[in-house]
Amino acid sequence: MLTLLDLAALVERHRADFDESIADFAIDDRGFATDVEPIVMGVVNLSRDSTYRESIAPTHADAIRRARAMMAQGAHVVDIGAESSRADASRAGVEKQIESLVPVIEELTDVGVPTSIESYELEVIRAGLQAGAAVVNLTGTKDESAIYEVIGEYGASLVMCFTPGRTVRDDLEIQISQDPVPALMEHFAPRISLAESRGVRSIAVDPGLGFFYGSRLDPIRKIQYQAQVLLHSFRLRSLGKPICQIMPHGFDIFQEEYATAEGVFTVLGALGGVGILRVHEVARVAASLRLMQAVCVQVPGPVD
Repeated sequence: MLTLLDLAALVERHRADFDESIADFAIDDRGFATDVEPIVMGVVNLSRDSTYRESIAPTHADAIRRARAMMAQGAHVVDIGAESSRADASRAGVEKQIESLVPVIEELTDVGVPTSIESYELEVIRAGLQAGAAVVNLTGTKDESAIYEVIGEYGASLVMCFTPGRTVRDDLEIQISQDPVPALMEHFAPRISLAESRGVRSIAVDPGLGFFYGSRLDPIRKIQYQAQVLLHSFRLRSLGKPICQIMPHGFDIFQEEYATAEGVFTVLGALGGVGILRVHEVARVAASLRLMQAVCVQVPGPVD
């Protein structure tokens, strides 16, 4: 059972990381101090293979409707993807992705909805940025230098996902370690330097909690690991960048109440210093953040 003593011990053990300052994250021309105003990133999937069925938009009109509804519920940006990140899902070619993504991004841009494009393909990213996307949610390392140059050219922001393979679609099994942070630091630090050298103006790092979990991993162990990474997110602050995390679904614990899981994990993420929350249940997550921002623990002083 997680207690306040556990949280206090975690912070005390890593106090230097907890006190590190981080850069703002930009969406279009607006900068967000995510320690003060966390960013809610809603998700709309154009692929029917996406794991979270309720995020799938079967048509262009559905994608526009879902994105606008998410903004009304409290999202700051909507992440659009045209290919599932599951290793066993069907592949969507570059042209097919562009054909489905670009009209959605163009229309949302026209009506003032900021968008993020999820991809690892250079040409898909280029087309999305040209259509008006403000953020790239990068789910691979192939062609990364060229991708960083394109992001810099368009003045967009970057969410850099932990992808130990060339793409998120690589059939890898994540290695659960006692302490996940050192491997994350080793992955991100040189890539941040490379991206900045290519002109990327605003970067967040994402430990990739939704990727690379194979069938051999016990589902309860997976949930424990995801919760641990959420609570330890502040330890990545020494990179100087905001931390983005997807909020898990925890199906084996929440079961028929799985839609409530993202709101619960939001509390763990907020306590752990997550500044950008990538979610499907925007209304629930926004409500959880409002609660976290409203609650102030009063520490009694000495009695006169």
